[in-house]
This record gives sequence, structure tokens and C-alpha cells, in this order.
Amino acid sequence: MKASSKGRILIVEDAPDIAALLNARLEAEGFEVRVEMEGNAGLSAARQVQPDLIILDRTLPGLDGIEICRRVRQTSDVPILMLTAHGETPARIEGLNSGASDYLPKPFDLEELVARVNAQLRHRRPTVRTRFEVADLSLDLDTREVMRGGTPITLTPKEFDLLSCLIQNPYKVVHRERIIEAVWGFDFEGEANILEVYVSHLRHKIELPGAPKLLHTVRGVGYVLKE
Repeated sequence: MKASSKGRILIVEDAPDIAALLNARLEAEGFEVRVEMEGNAGLSAARQVQPDLIILDRTLPGLDGIEICRRVRQTSDVPILMLTAHGETPARIEGLNSGASDYLPKPFDLEELVARVNAQLRHRRPTVRTRFEVADLSLDLDTREVMRGGTPITLTPKEFDLLSCLIQNPYKVVHRERIIEAVWGFDFEGEANILEVYVSHLRHKIELPGAPKLLHTVRGVGYVLKE
């Protein structure tokens, strides 16, 4: 994704010509753009990239647009513009009921799509996120609830703060100094290995037998939470 100040857009579209056209036009508008062409990859990207808007094809391989929309809506109010070859009223209603913010039938006018994208971004109210996810692990800052695979996990206050620091920076290496400052404070002068001890405790609670490992050590640098 290219650096930009206008916003991040995720395109999930399996038609290469349409995806390329949208990518080029929106980058020309000044957006960062990421393109995925398969449903499961699109859902994963929506969680990783945290886009400002998603352009989502209704019919996709792997996982269709309706199901992606429903899953995204469980944790995010990001605007979703759904594209479809089905322009009939029942299909539009299903798309909107699944959580789509807007609906555009194919073939569409490219300038109309750009106008709809800009309108959605103008109308979006700034929100403060309180719920974060990586894979099937979730953390809610308001309720202090942590779950993995739908099962609640009980953490101590410091374990919660540690996981909170990592899950709010998913797929990024968080340096140990930054973690210590976030969890124990800038002036902390405790045991040198306290972070390693708490990471070990946290791993014991959030990692499940047979499930993908989520909490990774980057030796000499810090830690990263990722699939």
C-alpha cells in the first residue's frame, strides 16, 4: 500500500480487470489501496489493514461478500460499498441488511463510484475503537473481556494491559521498551526479566493446543501478535 493522507481503501474483487481499474483510479485520487481477490483473504485483510472503507464484491470465491460483510460488522463500523452483478431489489436489500453502507450494481460508472466513496468517508463519524481482534482472539477495552475461539479468558490487570498493548498494534513488532512503558510506566525499575515472565503467563492463557500460535518473540527486539 502506498503512503497517502487521504485514507486506506480495501478492494475485495475477483475480476482482475475491475480490480485493476479501481486500484488505479483510487490511487490517482490519493488513497492507499490494497486489493484482495478471494473472500477469506479479503476478510483477513480487513482485520489487518483496518481500512477506512471497503469496496466489496458480492460474489467471491472462498467466502462471499454477504458473509464477509456480516463478519466485519461484528467488530467494525467501517463503510462498506458492495458491488454486485445482481441489481434486483431483493439482492440489494440482502446486501444492505448484511451491513453494507451502500450498494452499486455492475456495470457502474467509475466516477459515480468515486463520488460514493468520498461521500461515505465524509459522512463517517470519528469513532474510538474499543474492541480489537487477531484471528479468533478478541479484547474489549470497555468490558475488559478477553476471548479466544468464543471462550472467555481470565487475565490479571497487568496481563490484560500487556495483551492490550500488543493487540492494538497487530502484525507489528512492538519493542520491549514500549511495552514496559505502556504496562509498568516510564519510571519502572523492577526486575529486568519481568516482561518475559508476563509474556510466558500470557502465552499459557491465550495459546490453545492445536490452534495457530499468535504471540511471537522477535529476539532482541520485542513481540508481535499475528496469525
